[in-house]
Amino acid sequence: MAYVPYQKTSKRKRREIDQTKRVTWGSVSPITRKVESAKVYSRKKIQRRRMEPPTLDFVLFVDNGA
Repeated sequence: MAYVPYQKTSKRKRREIDQTKRVTWGSVSPITRKVESAKVYSRKKIQRRRMEPPTLDFVLFVDNGA
């Protein structure tokens, strides 16, 4: 079988070649992420606080009358 340059191969054959060269990232996400500054106002934080169930932190003192 003779060598055929990549540019001269058929579209289908190029797709097959490209597919074999591709690799997956696995469990790593290629999205660039940045840490948000705590000083910046965020509406999401306020909504998150509203969604949380209220906590009941109180103490009840009962006097026996003695």
